[in-house]
Amino acid sequence: MSEPARSNDQALKARAAKVIPGGMYGHMSTRRLPAGYPQFFARAEGAYLWDTDGNRYVDFMCAYGPMVLGYRNREIDAAFDTQREAADIADGPTERLVELAEKLTSTIAHADWALFQKNGTDATTFCVTLARAATGRRKILAARGAYHGSVPWCSPYPQGVTAEDRAHLVLYDYNDIASLEAAARSVEGDLAGIIVSAFKHDYGKDQELPNPVFAAKARALCDTAGAVLILDDVRAGFRLHMGGSWEPVGVRPDLSAFSKAIANGYPLAAVTGVDRLREAAAGQFMTGSFWCGAGAMAASLKTLELLERQDAIPRMAALGERLRKGLAEQARSHNLGLRQTGPAQMPMVLFEDDPECRKGFRFVEEALKRGAYLHPQHNMFLSAAHTEADIDAALAATDEAFTAVKREFGRD
Repeated sequence: MSEPARSNDQALKARAAKVIPGGMYGHMSTRRLPAGYPQFFARAEGAYLWDTDGNRYVDFMCAYGPMVLGYRNREIDAAFDTQREAADIADGPTERLVELAEKLTSTIAHADWALFQKNGTDATTFCVTLARAATGRRKILAARGAYHGSVPWCSPYPQGVTAEDRAHLVLYDYNDIASLEAAARSVEGDLAGIIVSAFKHDYGKDQELPNPVFAAKARALCDTAGAVLILDDVRAGFRLHMGGSWEPVGVRPDLSAFSKAIANGYPLAAVTGVDRLREAAAGQFMTGSFWCGAGAMAASLKTLELLERQDAIPRMAALGERLRKGLAEQARSHNLGLRQTGPAQMPMVLFEDDPECRKGFRFVEEALKRGAYLHPQHNMFLSAAHTEADIDAALAATDEAFTAVKREFGRD
């Protein structure tokens, strides 16, 4: 008897397993997702993805954040293509480097200068290194459970990481002033900087917006110690506020790290900083053969222009509220406890009494079958390409998914 035919995705996973350790790596691996999730995709357009078996999904991960204006945005792609035809990677940068630095310093509230990299880990690592160079000190305070990248000083996974890699990293609890003050006291005289996420977005946990009093304390501690306040805005940058994600909180950092949404999917990152750190930044050796790619910078200039022109941030927030309200109403109608936390345009959705995420897995698996790509444990993302009709189509899928969860797990 012959074996049943494998899907294109299954076949690709089998091929990948032979030539790629583990078959896939990093945060895009589906090993943490239900078995039905596709690993490979064939195309993308606007707010939609198609897997290699032709299934279409309204996408609420946006490539884990970069697609702030949607896949294959015509204006952004045209800006990239036009620049690429002239020059992209060369012996030095093009004029786009200066134009983009000028744009960031005129847009981001605290920014007096900008430097460019390729991904978020590049940017956060440079911020930490610069803080140490500027102060001549070693200790960096970081929140427990926060994600700042995938290199030894900050990777959430210990394989290959030595104690020495993190000897000067001191932990505190996000939004906990007493914890932050205790961490600062423990390194008095050797505090180089405090790194904070735009909001608490730890994997699999309820999200927390920054408490303004906590944020002000972080600022005050740095001011008193002559240390550097670093805002990791890699994930949230240009989705919450064009001037920097802590502008609504009323606290401005000394350094910010940006990536993800900065160029709508083209590879780019940036560090912006204040004047007092300019000389130290100029003295740092930071480089990469691809870091001055002009195509991505042209895409970023167009992305920032469109975000402003389309008033995209309020639009994403409104769409997120529509999704949040619909999910809350559906959960109530099925008598299921649901927690929705964080900014509406970057939602986290978790079930009550679900420590092993069994309800969450069943929920997203059922939604996926009906054309909505959700994540059970990572915060999700809205883009300006989503429409009210897309939200309503996703809610039609989630209503049936709630029915499946209720059937399997019963009354809360």
